Amino acid sequence: MFAGVRAVFFDLDDTLCEYWEAARSGLFEAFAQHGPPGYPAEEMVGHWAKAFRNFLKEIPHPDWYPRYLKTAEITRTEQMRRTLAEIGIVDEERAKQLSETYMRERDSRLRLFEDSIEVLDLLKPKFALGLITNGPADLQRQEINTLKIERYFKAILIEGEMGEGKPHLSVFRRAESMVDSTPNETLFVGNSYAHDIRPAIDAGWRTAWIRRPTDIPPSAGPGGSAVEKKPDDAPNPDITINNLRELLPHLPS
Repeated sequence: MFAGVRAVFFDLDDTLCEYWEAARSGLFEAFAQHGPPGYPAEEMVGHWAKAFRNFLKEIPHPDWYPRYLKTAEITRTEQMRRTLAEIGIVDEERAKQLSETYMRERDSRLRLFEDSIEVLDLLKPKFALGLITNGPADLQRQEINTLKIERYFKAILIEGEMGEGKPHLSVFRRAESMVDSTPNETLFVGNSYAHDIRPAIDAGWRTAWIRRPTDIPPSAGPGGSAVEKKPDDAPNPDITINNLRELLPHLPS
């Protein structure tokens, strides 16, 4: 399937690590510790989800995006302010406490999927490995350090450090130059069709779409599902997999 591939790039969150599960647990703990009296943590996570869906539309705009790229704290705390505003509360100190606790508890719960290290260990001697991840510079570096995976990658590309992220074509071209590969020699493995797979296809890369059952964000709400679907008229990935081990038989030995 992937004959001729010399470089393999991975997305980070919910491709290599269980980000949404860590985020969900971190939110519950933050609201359990510092949520407004009389409001159960589960209810507050629901308010957080509503506020998040609305705020997410604003982050790409010039008022927020430059600040978001540098540090996660600004938008994370603003998100908590808006969550409290959903129930008519204005409390700057509580918003800061919630933000700091959420960050700390989420990071402490961040885990690699059990197949990630096994597959990275097997691929590192054979391929140039890279990481392409969207998000603020400090947050993504913190995740990489927490997970202790920097040693695996010849190239690490972070949206906050570059000033742009997936799905921009320039990100994929920069990645190729860092590992000295051509598009047809480069494989991208990611969990998002819109941000990982489609732009990699458009860049001429080979693609593996990983569909993990935990890939449902807290913003989906209680009992919600946000499993991403491929648009009917969009090109297919080369393969669709459920875990990284399924990638191995398709790579050149």
